Amino acid sequence: MSGIRSGWAHYSPWRCRAGAACAASALRWPGVWPWLESTASHTQMQRMNETRIQLPCPHCNATNRLPAVRIDDAPVCGKCRQPLLQGQPLDLGDDSFDAVVAAAKLPVLVDFWAAWCGPCKMMAPAFKQAAAQLQGKALLVKVDSDANPRLSARYGIRSLPTLLRLQGGVETQRQSGAVPASAIMALAGG
Repeated sequence: MSGIRSGWAHYSPWRCRAGAACAASALRWPGVWPWLESTASHTQMQRMNETRIQLPCPHCNATNRLPAVRIDDAPVCGKCRQPLLQGQPLDLGDDSFDAVVAAAKLPVLVDFWAAWCGPCKMMAPAFKQAAAQLQGKALLVKVDSDANPRLSARYGIRSLPTLLRLQGGVETQRQSGAVPASAIMALAGG
């Protein structure tokens, strides 16, 4: 009896992170718990490997890890329960951009900018204002072109600021140069 207990203790579904029997146990130890394997769906396997983005809470400054596929679900802070995307543009980089754009059901408006760019600094308040007005209608994203050169090269960014409208991951419109909030909202609308 002691051999079984010591040999199988680490396979127990009760030692899962959730604290109960779950499909994740079946995925970690295939063939050991066949009754759990039937509950492990393709979606659950994807969730274990999906990209997570880190969003700082604008209210309590707590860092929240959010699955990219839930970006359209009006996420709330895990600590203070306030909305995370309260009309604010989302800062993305090379590591999280593709996952967020692929998961977004809303149109995505991307602002390629740089810290040294004067017109970018002039357009930043207008982009923030447009993000507040387009909340729930479009996802506004900022990408620092100096810190993320692969994204800039992939989209052929030659001048700053450049706005891209992406729908389903495909570029539908492009605007170069600083524009007012009304033009940003028109571009997001299609």
